[in-house]
This record gives sequence, structure tokens and C-alpha cells, in this order.
Amino acid sequence: MHVSPRASRPTIHDVARVAGVSRGTVSRAINGDAYVSAAALAAVQRAVAETGYVVNRAARSLVTRQTGSVLMVLSEPQEKLFEDPNYSTLMRVAMRRLAERDISLVMMLSGNDGDRDRVVRYVRGGHCDGVLLVTTHSGDPLLDELSRQHIPAVTCGEIPGGRHQVPFAAADDRGGAQRMTQYLADSGRRRIATITGPLDTPGGLLRLEGFCDVLGRKATKKLIAYGDWTRRSGELAMTELLARSPDLDAVFVGNDLMAAGALAALRAAGRRVPEDVAVAGFDDSSVAMSTHPLLTTMRQPLEQVAEETVRLLLELIDGSEAVDSVVLPTELIVRESA
Repeated sequence: MHVSPRASRPTIHDVARVAGVSRGTVSRAINGDAYVSAAALAAVQRAVAETGYVVNRAARSLVTRQTGSVLMVLSEPQEKLFEDPNYSTLMRVAMRRLAERDISLVMMLSGNDGDRDRVVRYVRGGHCDGVLLVTTHSGDPLLDELSRQHIPAVTCGEIPGGRHQVPFAAADDRGGAQRMTQYLADSGRRRIATITGPLDTPGGLLRLEGFCDVLGRKATKKLIAYGDWTRRSGELAMTELLARSPDLDAVFVGNDLMAAGALAALRAAGRRVPEDVAVAGFDDSSVAMSTHPLLTTMRQPLEQVAEETVRLLLELIDGSEAVDSVVLPTELIVRESA
């Protein structure tokens, strides 16, 4: 069929005429009705391609009661979105997986009260079919709002505290931290410190717990400093540790970005890595291959975590009443820094 340039964009009526079926059949085929025959479905698909018809999401949502979009919420300030390469990996995988279902990904931040209020209004307005939460903090009021709205939601990482039973996909943060700390101890390091992420996030809390599991009483307060996942916070925390415990000979850092900051602080203090102080990170992000020396780190399968997170959310959107959370193994990657 040739559509005149003067005509408006192709409609469902055009598709029905080219396919030789009724408008109702076209509508049922587009909306995934199981009672459309294979022959009719093939005819509709050919007609859609020939006419260049684009589904009107607003109209389809009246039938399916779905918006065709998923909301990804990053509970961090805007600058972290651009500094941490892990977020770009999560977004890339989520966009690809959702596109396979013709679902759009909408990104919003909730790093402060104003941002959080905008997210709540968006969810209350019924503008998304589900929510994918990234770096969620325990006690976040957004979790209560999602529960009230009965909207499908999953998180990257388990929410600390156990108050909210939201399905999640995550790397084995605690087990990975245990293995890295044990590796440093087995390498002959006797005064091992750690730099944690925020303790109201799963990675921050569980990686600290893994560190303490291995060292027990040796994990004293003097050997624990706190960061916020940024490179600058790692540098400041490392400087603080050196002032408190100048005899430390290893540091396990909660992520690669903070580890890069710790390396900068050690250089400024005249400490050699790994001769004087061994440094180990967590993630195996692109940062780990850009440091000097190259960073020993714990690899988390971030792409697989993202895949599993989206899979869980799609199952909930499709009507599953419950899904099982997924915890994936980590892998020790030994390089030059430890």
C-alpha cells in the first residue's frame, strides 16, 4: 500500500485494510491477544511494516492498562551518575532488555527531598508499569510509597534492615568481602584496614560485615573509615586512616572509585603500593584498569545482576505474585596493587 505524502500518519484502519482483517483483529494482535490466529498475526505484522504504522501508546494503555515504560530510580546525587561507571552499565543493560519488549526506560534521581517528591508524584500519576531501584538506602520513604501504590518494584542489592521485602538481584557482597580480606591476610598483611561505602546501602554494610567476619577483633574502629562511593571520599578516608594507624600495611576498599582515591592519598604520603601498603577494591569496573598500579579487586557480575533485575521486574509486571531474589557469585581478580 502507498500512503500519500499528504495523508496523516498511518492508522490502525490502514493496517486492517492492508492485512485484510478487521480493525478488532489488528487491535488484538498488537496487544498480544492469545486468540489471534498465526495467519492473522503474520498478516498484521506485514501490514504494520508496509504501512509504517506506529502503535499509539496512550491508546494501547487504555486497553492493556500498561504504560509501556519502566522507571529507574537512582537514590544518589546527580554527580555520582556520571562518575561511577557501574551506573552506565546498569542503564545500558536495562535499556537493551526492556527494548526487546518494546518498553521504554525512564531515569529519575531521588538524591534529595525535592527529587524524591518528583519521583513520588510520577509514580502516583500512574506513568510507569514498574520501578527499578538502584543504590537504595534503608529507610528511604520511597519504599513505603511504592508499597502503598502496589506497583511492581525490584532493587539492585538487598535493602538493609529487612523492613521492606522487595525482590532484588545482587552480587554476593559479604562473601566477596570475606574472600578479599582473607586474600590480604594470607598474603602476609598484618594490619588491614577498610574503607566502606555508606552503611545504609547494601554494598556498604555487607562488605564491612564480610571484612569483620574474617578479622574478628582485629577489625578495630581505628582501622575502619567511611566513604560515599566517590573517588574523593576514598582519598579523604585513606588520609584519615594513615593518620590514625600509620603502621597499616593493607586496605580493602568498598569500591574501585574509592580505591583510586586511596591510591592517590598513599602516593601523596610517600607510601609505595604494594610494597608498603596493599590496596584492593571491589567491582572490577573500568576504573580498576586505569589506576597505577593496576587494581586488585573483587569482580561482581554487574551485567548479569542488571539482567536478573530486569527479568524479576518483568515477571512481576506480567502478573507473577512473587519472585525469588538472586545472589550471584563474585570473583577475585589479582593485579599489581595487592
